[in-house]
Amino acid sequence: MTAAASTEGADTLAARSSAALSEGGLLAQRIPAFAAREAQQRLAAAVADTLGGRETLLAEAGTGTGKTFAYLVPLLLSGQKAIVSTGTRALQDQLYHRDLPRVRDALGTGLKTALLKGRANYLCRYRLERAKGEPRFTSREQIAQFQRIVAWSGRTKMGDLAEVEALAEDSPLLPMVTSTADNCLGSECPMWSECFVVQARQRAQSADLVVVNHHLLLADLALKQEGFGEILPGAQAFVVDEAHQLPELAAQFFGEGLSARPLVELARDALGESKDVPGSLAIVQAPSRELEQATRALRATMEGLPMRGTQARALQSPAFADGLRALGDAVAALRDALAPLREASPGFDACHARAQEMMSRLGRWTKTAPEPASGRAVEGPREPGEQGDSGSDSPGSVDDDVRWFELSPRGFRLQRTPLDVSGPLRTHREQSRAAWIFTSATLAVDDSFAHIATRLGLEQPATLLVPSPFHWPSQALCYLPMRMPQPADRDYTWAVIESIRPVLQASAGRAFVLFASHRALREAAELLREEGEWPLFVQGEAPRHVLLQRFRESGNGVLLGAASFREGVDVAGAALSVVVVDKLPFAAPDDPVFEARLDAIRRAGGNPFRDEQLPQAVIALKQGVGRLIRTETDRGVLVLCDPRLTQKSYGALFLDSLPPFASTRDVRDVHAFFARDPVAAADHAPAVAAAGVAGTDVAGAGKGTP
Repeated sequence: MTAAASTEGADTLAARSSAALSEGGLLAQRIPAFAAREAQQRLAAAVADTLGGRETLLAEAGTGTGKTFAYLVPLLLSGQKAIVSTGTRALQDQLYHRDLPRVRDALGTGLKTALLKGRANYLCRYRLERAKGEPRFTSREQIAQFQRIVAWSGRTKMGDLAEVEALAEDSPLLPMVTSTADNCLGSECPMWSECFVVQARQRAQSADLVVVNHHLLLADLALKQEGFGEILPGAQAFVVDEAHQLPELAAQFFGEGLSARPLVELARDALGESKDVPGSLAIVQAPSRELEQATRALRATMEGLPMRGTQARALQSPAFADGLRALGDAVAALRDALAPLREASPGFDACHARAQEMMSRLGRWTKTAPEPASGRAVEGPREPGEQGDSGSDSPGSVDDDVRWFELSPRGFRLQRTPLDVSGPLRTHREQSRAAWIFTSATLAVDDSFAHIATRLGLEQPATLLVPSPFHWPSQALCYLPMRMPQPADRDYTWAVIESIRPVLQASAGRAFVLFASHRALREAAELLREEGEWPLFVQGEAPRHVLLQRFRESGNGVLLGAASFREGVDVAGAALSVVVVDKLPFAAPDDPVFEARLDAIRRAGGNPFRDEQLPQAVIALKQGVGRLIRTETDRGVLVLCDPRLTQKSYGALFLDSLPPFASTRDVRDVHAFFARDPVAAADHAPAVAAAGVAGTDVAGAGKGTP
């Protein structure tokens, strides 16, 4: 079923929305540099139709459509209580602090809005006071940063830690000054009346439109109690932006995990509480220390394991199995020690509840699951009919959960993840009786929404595909290097660098080079450093935001990144003129959840490659390609190095899902593209499209295999 995009007829909200976004409309009158876009009006009308009928819409809006304004306008004009969920906290802040005020003021609506984040983003005054008395800092830099947090805490009104300058998202200080659902004391907290999480929830519950992120939306759906009381009941409309991320995040939230850090924090918090209860230190000191030691000992037993793997793989190690039992005994000992102290303080009561919950999670993770019927591992992408011959320890399970582990340099995580989240998502959506709009620049595969609709649990939703309004034939060129070895070849990364050197010379750097693996990224960095021709910015050598800022300022830099740079990165203008993709982004075969999902598809009679691996890779590639052209004046070259695009039958599916670039296999066309004056190129675009240039596939990379 296709969503009606017409503004004619009786749908007043659709007509008003399109009018507000039209040339001479309210937004054009009141927002400087606003330009009316027919595609944006179509999307706004479809959103309005969905709101009016409390229906569900899947909408892909290509880069440059202006989808944020397209859904904000009908939402604000409708007057319905609405929840807007974004993919990241950075997008959440941008939407709330920049886009939403501009649209609201232009429309002249008096609706109340609120920004709500998960509790880990807000200062906890109780834990801050506790941290002041605990010398847990490991460097002078940490001490200085903590002092800045203390000073800021006296003047902040919202308690949002994003206000603290230069505080990294992974700072070790954050667990010391924020609460979790496990360690929060709730209404028993002596600083309850000053709680920033409570205040943020209260603002959200009284607002007409609330901006959240997917983590918080899913935490509410899964009843994970990120805050106090749900915000979702009563909402009449939900907009899920960057909706392609939702299924993977939902799998995390409808599952559960236990990691090293909360275990150590429990032990330390129990010791911290003993300062206020005379005689309690003698009771909790020994079991607290035993828990810390057991946690570290379990991590030590995992040294020989891969960075991530299945439960069955871990349990093959007798040392790990023994360490897991010892950890369970240590948690139980601390829980039992805390039991008689529960009445002594709210803190001890909370610690006891945390220990009990950790015991339960350990028990559920330790539950052994049978092997899958196929017994086959996923080596990597295979075409239909190709066979794999390696064994697998991927677990299936009676409850369709995957039990797996992941290691960090000093910690671990034991995770239980459901294979299929479509059922819970469908249930929560139906119970809400609200309108749901799922939108992103990357939802469709070859113009079909079937894959994402299945994963979201949607049955025959209204759909709308709004192509990017950019003029791709003049603004971009797709270069497919010739004579590339197969991606599995040991010299493949060397060949990638050799093939892109003339491109980087033509563009004077200004490039993102995106790799399928960190190993290839490091190898490429070594090869490019040998020449020193361009400033290099390598993922892992500095925080992401620092790398991006340095890249923008360099003027001719080359940034080497992996999967995390495929989306959520916006570098407009000439600073980014080339995007290179080394390999088709098939999911890593070492992901135990992905392995189990593919095995479940196989057991159900489906084709894992066609039904899961291929569509997921297409969407991931579209995300990476989306970094190239961000505005109407951007120009750039996309380099797709993987020879499978032209040699394999599935290559056409990737190319058909991309924008309508002109494509070439001749690097001279790349030099000619950058040599052309941008203004002249725009003026002559129709002639180029009609006549072509040497080696160019005039039909466009997006509509056929070269």
